[in-house]
Amino acid sequence: LLTDEEIEAELPEAWSRDGDEIVRTFEFDSYLEGVGFAAGAGGLAEEAFHHPEMTIGWREVEVRLTTHDAGGITENDTDLAGRFNELAD
Repeated sequence: LLTDEEIEAELPEAWSRDGDEIVRTFEFDSYLEGVGFAAGAGGLAEEAFHHPEMTIGWREVEVRLTTHDAGGITENDTDLAGRFNELAD
């Protein structure tokens, strides 16, 4: 598990902490753009064998990351969050 200080230091841009999870809502110009992002994010997650909760809405996708086995936020979460940021750019 990361300490509070490590989480704050390693949290990628536009992500925030919500208890034992980190969360970001990605915004898109269309519903299908968000679905495409979610599909790409799912591929990255499968590759990393680290699976987030994703909620697809109209023109947005909320992503929540935590490491259930560890009971909180780890480097796996912050690393994958950074990869999701790159995917969205």
